[in-house]
Amino acid sequence: MPTISMFYGIIIYMFFFDDKKHHRPHIHVNYGGYDAVIAIDDGEMIEGELPKKKMKLVLAWMEIHQEELMADWKLAVNGQLPFRIDPLK
Repeated sequence: MPTISMFYGIIIYMFFFDDKKHHRPHIHVNYGGYDAVIAIDDGEMIEGELPKKKMKLVLAWMEIHQEELMADWKLAVNGQLPFRIDPLK
């Protein structure tokens, strides 16, 4: 499960071949004891939970990097290593 970005204690992952479980492009997010799966296209929380403030940061980061996230998704579902994406600054 490659880490594609980290900022403010938030770690963003993208699994290889994970499209079969959730059936849509998504990222995995870890912050402290929280884990969440968030859809790339609309920011819907598919699974898990995050504190509201951290969720807002993740959604802002996702909006900025939408195209890069979709490119990484295509790599990951084809078994290739996704690229790192700049953190939220």
